[in-house]
Amino acid sequence: MPGTRKLGRATSHRTAMLRGLVTFLFENGKIETTVTRAKEVRSLAEKMITIAKEDSLHNKRLVFSFITKEDVAYKLFSEISPKYADRNGGYTRITRLGPRRGDAAEMAIIELI
Repeated sequence: MPGTRKLGRATSHRTAMLRGLVTFLFENGKIETTVTRAKEVRSLAEKMITIAKEDSLHNKRLVFSFITKEDVAYKLFSEISPKYADRNGGYTRITRLGPRRGDAAEMAIIELI
């Protein structure tokens, strides 16, 4: 089935969770989560970085409407996106960690390269 993964959540809950994860990724540089969540976060985070590469009012409004913390959005424009100015995609890396102890869910670390 093409499109986004549902992750066992309603649309609004899923969107809120992914916005939070993307914000946390930009704030800390890396996060530990399940592999399927990491794959969803990767696509959204890379879109945000690509948008933030061009510093226009429209792009700022797009980023501020998605990122949940204002200072993280500023960091995206001032620190994160300039690092990738000469790069066309591939801003994140997913490293698999193995199964989680409680429910054996496949865990991974997603980090900015």
